[in-house]
Amino acid sequence: MSALLLDIGNSRVKWGVLKDGEIRRSGHISQARIRENGLQAITTRLPRRVDAVFASNVAGASFATRLFGVVGAHCNCDVRFARTERKGWGVTNAYTQPRRMGVDRWVAMVGAWSRLQSACLVVDAGTAITLDAIDDNGVHLGGQIIAGVGTMTDALAAATSDIPKVRPAPARANADLGMFARNTAAAVREGAQNAVAGAVDRAIRTLQSNAYEAKIVLTGGDASRILNALIEAPVHRPHLVLEGLAHMLESAR
Repeated sequence: MSALLLDIGNSRVKWGVLKDGEIRRSGHISQARIRENGLQAITTRLPRRVDAVFASNVAGASFATRLFGVVGAHCNCDVRFARTERKGWGVTNAYTQPRRMGVDRWVAMVGAWSRLQSACLVVDAGTAITLDAIDDNGVHLGGQIIAGVGTMTDALAAATSDIPKVRPAPARANADLGMFARNTAAAVREGAQNAVAGAVDRAIRTLQSNAYEAKIVLTGGDASRILNALIEAPVHRPHLVLEGLAHMLESAR
C-alpha cells in the first residue's frame, strides 16, 4: 500500500509518500502560495497513484473541506484526517479535553515515541512553538505554547514605531557572545531566537531536575534557527509529523 501523508500547518503544507515503510517524495509549499494560486498549486505537485490520503490539519475546518474535495478527486480516494486521542500508539494524552490539543502536537508525540520509546521533549518550531514532555512510560506530562521566532519579530514591528521588521536567521551557537547585538534589527533577531532557545533549555533542565533523562526531539520549519543554540543536542526530525502519521497508519493502537 502507498499513502500520501499531509502535514497541514498555518504557514505551509508538507507532504510525503509512504511506501514499503519509508517516507519518500517529500515536499512543501507555503500557505501564502496556496492563497495566491488556489489548491491547484499543491495538487500539481502531488502524486495521483496512491491507495490512501492521511492528513494532520491545523489550518481550520474550511481548508480541510476544500482539501478533502480537491485532493480526494486528484488522488481518486478519500482523505482521512487524524484526530487527537486520549490514548493511542503507546502515548497517553495529559489534556483533560484531548480534542482541544492541536492534532499536529499529538501526531508529533506519536512519531517521537515510536522512534525513542523513552522520555523526551517534543519541540515543534513553527508559527507557534510547542513543547510537549513525555515520560518513560509514554505518558504526556503536559506542554507549552509560545510565539515562534517570526511571530515574535512581526509582533514587535507591529506594536512599535521604531523597531523594524527583521528577517530571522539561524541562531548562534550556545555561549557565542555575538548574541549581544549592536543594532536594533540584530537585537530583535537575537532576542527572539534566544527567547525560544531559552524556553527549550529551561524545559529540558526542569525535566532533568525531576529525574527524567529526556532527549529533545526537534521539528518544524524554524528548527534550523535554534538547532545549534540549545544546550542539549537535539534529535532533529524534520518530518516528525509525517512520521507520526505513518506510524498511525501502519500500527495498531
